[in-house]
Amino acid sequence: MMLLSRTASSLYWLGRYNERADVIARIIEATVRLDVLSSRPAGEIAWSSALKVTDTEEDFAAAGAALTQTQVVKFLALDTSHPGSVIQCLAMARDNARAVRTALSRDAWTAINRAWLLFENRSGVGGTATTLNMVEAVKTETRGFEGAVHRMLRNQATWFVRLGQAIERADNTARLLDVKYHILLPEGEKVGGALDRDQWTTILQAVSAVTAYRWLYSDGLRSANVIDLLVTRKEMPRSLAASIEEVVDILGHLARQTGSHGEADRMARMRGARAGRTRSNEIIASGLHQYLQSFIAENAQLHGAIGRQFRFG
Repeated sequence: MMLLSRTASSLYWLGRYNERADVIARIIEATVRLDVLSSRPAGEIAWSSALKVTDTEEDFAAAGAALTQTQVVKFLALDTSHPGSVIQCLAMARDNARAVRTALSRDAWTAINRAWLLFENRSGVGGTATTLNMVEAVKTETRGFEGAVHRMLRNQATWFVRLGQAIERADNTARLLDVKYHILLPEGEKVGGALDRDQWTTILQAVSAVTAYRWLYSDGLRSANVIDLLVTRKEMPRSLAASIEEVVDILGHLARQTGSHGEADRMARMRGARAGRTRSNEIIASGLHQYLQSFIAENAQLHGAIGRQFRFG
């Protein structure tokens, strides 16, 4: 028996908003670290890139604030005037969780509620140390929610939450990796130099992949290896390949439990088949930015197909 469409939709969006809050926090953390490592012009480019990958450039420009760490962090963390801030994502996650409260475990609800409460009465972001502490607190609670979902009964409620997480994670990893495309090295800095390596390391830190990288690659930090890890390696939970595979698996579970499948299943399997044939050196040769932009667009199409297949409102 299929869940009511509005219930399935709330569970799916709960997963998406929780994951999105986590990644915006990670983008803030990564950009703070890049800013510390960069000269002033490169730091401004780093903050501009953070707005670009969160698709909030126009909203920030409309606000008329200066392109500084304090202003961008406040905008991405605390601003309630646009949907791309951590506080807004957590508020939407909490609203969706409240709508399906009986489908969640107490631990899952508590993690979401606690994450939202982190921002109660918070009006500023403080300095670098305070910002990083705030980000770490958000990451702790969003990871706590993810862990609670993994401990829930393997029913439709769980699969819809995890489906939302997997779709959002695929989009977020593509955008995080694309950050590097938008960050230019200052004049005098060379590709493969210290700053270039620091920037790639920061990308790995943002997806908790520094240790995984060291386990899998023995020839030091190379951009080609980072791309290989985050695009094609299924062992890496936040890689595009792992997210692609997870979506196929979850849709399979839902098909077995509901007795039906459709457009989203076909699209996900086709994407999975293509991903299985994709090699990182081919992506680099044909253009990483172009590949990632195409992937983001296809992921959005799959999201739409999921909504149609399960009749989300």
